[in-house]
Amino acid sequence: MEDKKEVKVETVSVKDVNEPEKPAEEKKDETAELVAQIAELNDKYLRTAAELENTRRRAAIDADARARSRAMSVAEKILPVMDAIHAALKHSPDDAGIQSMARAMESAFEQIGITKIKSVGEILNPALHNAIQVVAAADGVAPNTVVEEMQAGYMFGDNVLRTAMVVVAK
Repeated sequence: MEDKKEVKVETVSVKDVNEPEKPAEEKKDETAELVAQIAELNDKYLRTAAELENTRRRAAIDADARARSRAMSVAEKILPVMDAIHAALKHSPDDAGIQSMARAMESAFEQIGITKIKSVGEILNPALHNAIQVVAAADGVAPNTVVEEMQAGYMFGDNVLRTAMVVVAK
């Protein structure tokens, strides 16, 4: 007859069956290697995330620059219309229709962000003014002061759309 004995095993793993137990030093080396791999992968992940964020930021900046460039191009094409309205207003200052057009264009320019460069009474600024004539300074007028504006200049935000053509006191 056979004796039946029961054996109770709590846990068994593949390592227990296939591999002999590794010494503690080998386990430390393997742990250090795994920690190094984790650190390397974490570094790669962080660099990739940073590069992605930089790419997104550059794309947004480029899109903004392209939109601003298109807006400036359109604004430059509208400036001759404003010049024609100002010329008509000088010719017929009492014409209500021309005054209305001038106000409408000035309002549109303001909404778009186009501002007129201040010239008369200002000191000549080569970045904003183009001196096309020099005249003798009248009494009380400092040298290099703009005394007359021949053509208005305009800014679009911080960018000069067109410099003002001015007459400057000597």
